[in-house]
Amino acid sequence: MVRKILVSSESVTEGHPDKMCDIISDSILDEALKQDKFSRVAIETGTKNGGVMVFGEMTTKGYIDIPNVVRTAIKEIGYTKAEYGIEWETCSVWVQITEQSPDISQGVSEGSGLHKAQGAGDQGMMYGYACNETEDLMPLPISLAHKLTKRLSEIRKKGEISYIRPDGKSQVSIEYDKNGKPIRADTIVVSTQHDDGVAHSKIREDVIEKIIKPVCKDWIDKDTVFHVNPTGAFVRGGPYADAGLTGRKIIVDTYGGVGRHGGGAFSGKDPTKVDRSAAYMCRYIAKNIVAAGLADKCEIQLAYAIGVAEPVSVNIDCFGTEKIPVDKIEDIVKEVFALTPSKILETLKLRRPIFKNTAAYGHFGREESDFTWEKTDKAELLKKEAGL
Repeated sequence: MVRKILVSSESVTEGHPDKMCDIISDSILDEALKQDKFSRVAIETGTKNGGVMVFGEMTTKGYIDIPNVVRTAIKEIGYTKAEYGIEWETCSVWVQITEQSPDISQGVSEGSGLHKAQGAGDQGMMYGYACNETEDLMPLPISLAHKLTKRLSEIRKKGEISYIRPDGKSQVSIEYDKNGKPIRADTIVVSTQHDDGVAHSKIREDVIEKIIKPVCKDWIDKDTVFHVNPTGAFVRGGPYADAGLTGRKIIVDTYGGVGRHGGGAFSGKDPTKVDRSAAYMCRYIAKNIVAAGLADKCEIQLAYAIGVAEPVSVNIDCFGTEKIPVDKIEDIVKEVFALTPSKILETLKLRRPIFKNTAAYGHFGREESDFTWEKTDKAELLKKEAGL
């Protein structure tokens, strides 16, 4: 019997309680960066029932009306009625924020601290990944999962399916051949919050015809299994049904479980935090390596010490798909890409209020102008350096 190789990835809509918290945290970050591009921000958000808790550290020259930012974000997500799980005008907002620790600050501020150069805001390892199985150089399961949840939200906001509510999620299982190439969608799961009293059969039909098939049509065959709201009902949702917290969807945010993850979340963190900026840089490097044809798959790990500018390690794995030796690829990467925190900020133009838009539907694989880490502008140089 031939073994079936399946890889699954999930995504969640912006109305999922955890994603809602990511969006709020990044909305606060963006407001701080609008007023002071050198703001230091590390904000977490939690939510349950009708309450939102914002806590963390922030040092900025601006003034942030945090309750207003929170309420605006909730309204834009679509929580406009209490029966949806929270309501933007009447929810409580509790704030506990202090300034960044001076001990950390001196390690991140150029000219301060033990090493004087702008160092990493924390220790840790960050990963980036790319592969050539999709046009956006992302793994197919997470690419389709994000497209499903994004379409689910778009359909809701346009009113094309009137009974859909903000909370929702998707999961896609792709079958691969023995050479690692995707061949078909084995199972597709979509769960959407909905108004009370709508028949499950109606929801299933609408979701398959208006959400799943338009997104996944090229991969669906007669044996593809669809699960739509598989518990039978999804009326209670949002923070009423489930507590939300910033940084609890880190695999959704990255590569859907394909490739490794260093454990650090992105949302609510200003780009001096290498958890965010170095992970973006890793994606930028990996994507350019694959776009240049140096490998079919590429994963890069960077690791930093707090307060130290240069990474303590650089490691590349091409999973046997490399066209030149991996050590040569590593040498080329070190030559072409500057990997200190200050240079990453400069290369990717990260001192801008661009982060709210990253919080839902993935930080990677999106061809949008502000997503500078998705550019493949170094591919020709890498190809030249590799002699290809």
